[in-house]
Amino acid sequence: MTAVELRHLRYFVAVAEERSFTGAAERLWIAQPGLSTQIRRLEAELGIQLFERHTRGVDLTSAGELFLERARAVLAAAETAGATGRDMQAGVIGSLRVGIASGARWSPAAELLHRFSRESPAVELTVLESYGGTLWRELRDRRLDALVAPTGHASPDLRTLALGSEAWVALVGSGHRLAGLGPLVAERLHGERIAVTGHRDGAAFDRAVSMLLAELGVDADLVAGAPGPGLYTAVAGNEVVALTTLPDPVPDGVIPRTIDPARALSFELLWRDETSTPALAELIRLAATNAQHPSSTRLLAAAA
Repeated sequence: MTAVELRHLRYFVAVAEERSFTGAAERLWIAQPGLSTQIRRLEAELGIQLFERHTRGVDLTSAGELFLERARAVLAAAETAGATGRDMQAGVIGSLRVGIASGARWSPAAELLHRFSRESPAVELTVLESYGGTLWRELRDRRLDALVAPTGHASPDLRTLALGSEAWVALVGSGHRLAGLGPLVAERLHGERIAVTGHRDGAAFDRAVSMLLAELGVDADLVAGAPGPGLYTAVAGNEVVALTTLPDPVPDGVIPRTIDPARALSFELLWRDETSTPALAELIRLAATNAQHPSSTRLLAAAA
């Protein structure tokens, strides 16, 4: 016995729904005699009569009624299976793990992830936040698919896409001597306690802070700050000043002040230098369209 082909099931369902070989042939765009031949072959293959034929058309036999239900189920399953391949090629199913470096933030990241989720709803998107160095290792060890981080995490086995930049701001407590409105003249940071991560996995960001201070000609005291929200608590308590990008939302008791002269921190998307999955390729495509001119102007206005 040979296997029943999907085309035979489609022919059968068309005849059953049209209750006519002529109507089914027109619907399928095939010749009516050929369709009749295919249905007779299907009945012979199954060993049952599917239709009662008469001058007005056809009616399903009891066996035909049962077979129609099962044929529809098989065709629906086949369509789902076929859609899986199309969806994978389009990047709309599967899973994607994206790391977001904590601390300084690239503000369009939220819109990028929202747009990706909206346009690829069948992708299971997981977002992890941690020190950039921690996520860099996860990416290289294939436990992450992509990483959004400040520039400084590139390596020969990774590919990068420049995303744009964000203005450096100084976060000070509302009771700190540097609290106020408008830009903060850089030289006023001389001698201040500036928080850095002090963590091996935050080394790239700590270097960026040190390079910023050197570029501004500021001699400050770099101290290890508390991780995560603990940093904002220390700033609000007037214990340290933090150099970072504009947080959203700005924590209570914290005042962001842009730096004069203005400086910006660049961000990039990183992924492994190998063939990307369709889902990752879609994220890269969206990131490329979302990559902006340096967004420091917008953030300067927001911070001011």
